[in-house]
Amino acid sequence: MLDDFFVRALLAGIGVALITGPLGCFVVWRRMAYFGDSLSHAALLGVAMGILFEINLTVAVLAVCILVSGILLFLQRRSNISSDALLGIFSHGALALGLVSLAMMAWVRMDLMALLFGDILAVSKTNLAVTYGGGIVILAVLASIWRPLFAATVSPDLAAAEGQNPQRVNIIFTLLTAAVIALSVKIVGVLLITAMLIIPAATARRLTRTPETMAIAAAIIGIISVTAGLFGSLELDTPSGPTIVVAAVVLFALSQTPLVHKQKPNRSGQKEY
Repeated sequence: MLDDFFVRALLAGIGVALITGPLGCFVVWRRMAYFGDSLSHAALLGVAMGILFEINLTVAVLAVCILVSGILLFLQRRSNISSDALLGIFSHGALALGLVSLAMMAWVRMDLMALLFGDILAVSKTNLAVTYGGGIVILAVLASIWRPLFAATVSPDLAAAEGQNPQRVNIIFTLLTAAVIALSVKIVGVLLITAMLIIPAATARRLTRTPETMAIAAAIIGIISVTAGLFGSLELDTPSGPTIVVAAVVLFALSQTPLVHKQKPNRSGQKEY
């Protein structure tokens, strides 16, 4: 029989995979991996602010991620600095500022490794309730904006010509990404949440033909990665979070083998999505 803490860890990991799978598809389609990395690094600054002002850490992380994403979106439109340079500045700057802020709080004892790589084995019933409750809301919102968000991903100009509002759905998508990071930072950590957003989605892209099936496949691949990673860490006595990511990378590598059926290109020679 499995211990209660391991069952909670497994359920928490599955909950994260169900959320990050579909959302990660848009991160991959939009080539926003570095943006997600910037927000995940900002989560550490959110943890520091939460401790400093004695507020709920999930709320603090969400607030900081939203603030950073808003500043990034503003600067990308107004600044003459390239987007990748801005993302690099904010990504490493937020991570460094968070680490420095935590180091200056001598009265607080924090497990830095747990913050960076997650502490999925320490998940409580409250964490489970927050993860699944927040996950249901996130997936419901994502489902409601799926069509306009996908249209804005394929062609913002065409979506606007059809009467949709690409800017609004882009903002909603950014908020959803921030919410996912806030929910997941306790479970998989600051440095690994981006991997859970990107790797299962990238793996599913190789195996599927439509956007909807890719979203479902990404969630399933994430669940398999979590399950294999947790049991692997139990067997090998390795850190759970990194082992989950290693399992996801192995699945991605397997999806790239010649045995996997290739997607048919469309007339323009590009993939359908």
